[in-house]
Amino acid sequence: MKSPGGSIFPYYYKGGEIHCLKYGSKHKDQDKLFDVMRQEEAFIFGINKKLKVWVDMYETKITKEVLDQLICNINNLKDHVDKLSFVGLSGMDRWKLKRRLKSLELGQSVSFYADPEEAKTWLITDR
Repeated sequence: MKSPGGSIFPYYYKGGEIHCLKYGSKHKDQDKLFDVMRQEEAFIFGINKKLKVWVDMYETKITKEVLDQLICNINNLKDHVDKLSFVGLSGMDRWKLKRRLKSLELGQSVSFYADPEEAKTWLITDR
């Protein structure tokens, strides 16, 4: 089965199960990005387990509106996420997102990587 963003679900990686939120490659198309975010929320709400999630942000322009919606999306999903990793953010966008995530008081571990393979490996480790 595939999630609304096009990710295979469930996706098995090195003996663990992870899920990718494909929010990347939206460039400046905020409406398309926000639509995928809403669809992914509905999809994840229907799954009866906590997920290890990596968020693909490659080639998506991070505006204030995108950052606001991403924070809202993560907040909505926080009870359904065990571990969370972001991939593909610039240094400045990573800094902005980290600051905003602190206000959510997430109970789960959050990481940031440039390489999706490192993010996926981190998600399946027991740390």
